[in-house]
Amino acid sequence: MTNQIAIGLAVLVVLFFGVDAVMLHGSASLFLAKEMMKLTEWMAFWR
Repeated sequence: MTNQIAIGLAVLVVLFFGVDAVMLHGSASLFLAKEMMKLTEWMAFWR
């Protein structure tokens, strides 16, 4: 991964969280966090 790609991805992530906080009041971030926890538990089950 080049520096340009890493910076571009970081900017997209920051923009996502910024837009989510302003327009959606953090609901998309909360949803993604909950789903990530479910995925982690599911992966631990198959380990």
